[in-house]
Amino acid sequence: MGTRREQLRRIIELDQSSDDRPALEPHHEPGRKYIAVAGNIGAGKSSIVEFLCRQYDIQPFFEPNEQNPYLKDFYGDMKRWSFHSQVYFLAAKFKLHQELDQLSYSVVQDRTIWEDAEIFAENLYRQKNMSKRDYLTYRTLYESIRDQVRPPDLMLYMRCPVSTVTKRIAERGRKMEKDIPLNYLRRLHRLYEDWIDNYDLSPLVVIPTNKLDYATDLVDQLDILKTIEKYL
Repeated sequence: MGTRREQLRRIIELDQSSDDRPALEPHHEPGRKYIAVAGNIGAGKSSIVEFLCRQYDIQPFFEPNEQNPYLKDFYGDMKRWSFHSQVYFLAAKFKLHQELDQLSYSVVQDRTIWEDAEIFAENLYRQKNMSKRDYLTYRTLYESIRDQVRPPDLMLYMRCPVSTVTKRIAERGRKMEKDIPLNYLRRLHRLYEDWIDNYDLSPLVVIPTNKLDYATDLVDQLDILKTIEKYL
């Protein structure tokens, strides 16, 4: 029993969302829920999205990586193309959020517009792969868009140590990910942790994905579902 109680405590529930910001309040139709999933590369976002879709028969929405016309150029010359690539993601995510807001059925989103700015664009700027001029322009655009985006009903953060993330990336063998530097993953991890520490847009559930096996372990699956359903 002690082991199970310890495992239950691994799912961290937080609700720092404020009730005095009506512009950010969810306004979905009754029964219609919007779940967002955040986390580092290899943290387990796609797996939890697939799991939730099986459990609740909800529609998944994924990051538009393949549609980004700047991505190939970006990987070839980050300093030149970082602003273009990030603006594309920002515009595509804003359009996606507008579409999600009009749907009458429940959805789950893999990676959000907030991560684009607070994690990935921020990292590019700190590593001097985006100029200060471009960064300030990007932030102005992002902050204008951010005020128009409705928060999720629930944010799931997939917390995973960099050592585990590295192993998973190697095991799945995706061509685009094979040369990702370890220091890059570490920087993203630190930015994610800082962002989550200050996240207050909605209820937040932190799932340590290196400790819970929601793909095959029925007990872990039930623990996660019970936690999520408190908010849904």
